[in-house]
Amino acid sequence: MPYLFDTDALSEVLRPRPARRYVEWLRTVARSEQFTSAVVIGELYSGAFRSANSARHLQNIESRVLPAITVLAYDLPSARVYGSIRARLEVAGKMLADADLQIAATALQHELELVTGNLGHFQRVPGLKVNPVLAEARAGRS
Repeated sequence: MPYLFDTDALSEVLRPRPARRYVEWLRTVARSEQFTSAVVIGELYSGAFRSANSARHLQNIESRVLPAITVLAYDLPSARVYGSIRARLEVAGKMLADADLQIAATALQHELELVTGNLGHFQRVPGLKVNPVLAEARAGRS
C-alpha cells in the first residue's frame, strides 16, 4: 500500500530517539510506496528556518528527507479536492488548517493512506484513509 507522510511522520525519524516501532514499520515500506506533499516539505523548511539550529535542520531535509521520499506537487486536481473537503468541513463546523487540508487533498487525489500522529485532525476528512502507526508507536513510546 502506498503512503503519504505528514510533517510529523517525517520529523519523527529525525528525532534523537524516534519511536522504535514506527522506525521498524517504516523499514517494511518499499521506497516506491513512500510519498509526501510539497506542502509538508514547506512545513519542514519553515520549522528549519525558525530553528536556532537551522543549518542542521536544513541539512537533514536536503540530505536525509528529500532523497528518501517522492514529493508530490500540490496541483490543480489536488486543489479541486481541497475545495470539496473545505466546503464539507466548513458546513459541518469541523474546519482544519489550510495546510492540513492541502495535505489531505493530495493524499486523496493520489489514493494514498496518510501516515500521521494527528489522528483526530485528519479523521475528520471524509474518505481519507489514516494510518495510526505513528500515533500508536508514540503512545507505546517504543
